[in-house]
Amino acid sequence: MTVENTAEAPDVADVPDLAEATGATGATGATGFAEGAEATDTTEVPAPVEDAQIERALEAILMVADEPMSLITLATAVGAPVKRVRAAVAALVADFDGEDGGVRRGFELREVGSGWRIYVREEFDPVVSGYVLQQNPTKLSQAALETLAVIAYKQPISRGAIASIRAVNVDSVVRTLLGRGLITELFTDSETGAINYGTTDLLLSQLGINSVDELPKISPLLADGAEGFEGDVR
Repeated sequence: MTVENTAEAPDVADVPDLAEATGATGATGATGFAEGAEATDTTEVPAPVEDAQIERALEAILMVADEPMSLITLATAVGAPVKRVRAAVAALVADFDGEDGGVRRGFELREVGSGWRIYVREEFDPVVSGYVLQQNPTKLSQAALETLAVIAYKQPISRGAIASIRAVNVDSVVRTLLGRGLITELFTDSETGAINYGTTDLLLSQLGINSVDELPKISPLLADGAEGFEGDVR
């Protein structure tokens, strides 16, 4: 005897839609998975930095640089590719030189060794020197005196070597001594690009001596094991 299955198969239309039951109404639904994924992707691509902004940033950095800065160092500082920094530096050189009808500045951006730095134009050196020498001199700080002593006895010497001997940052002190005309830039190391400093005739005249050879011997004044002065102190 055959048992008849009297249960009717549910109509397809009566079966709840799985997507609707789970809240996913498709790509066009208010809460659909596809649309939801698109809605949550709100990551914005940062707008590219304008060339003019890179130039302004480089100009500001180069204004306070004590030594020539390489393109890689500048690129790291402003967060831009070296290629764009190279183009920005070229634009600054042209701007400072007064190209394209601009005003020629009293300073220039010059490549020295392996880096770039802003310098006073040669024709204005006498004006700047005269201005500096006419300023009312004030007493040097203890830090400036110590730095000046290191340069006097160890010249030619780079700023990094001075900082190593003194174990402190000497950037501002070196700028002060340069501004007073007590030290000068002797040369730039062709390999490292570091500027080496030495004393000037102005310092000798203020000390009342004719040569650094007349400086007092420093050896008796040094404590045992004084770093930085071993080997070649007078």
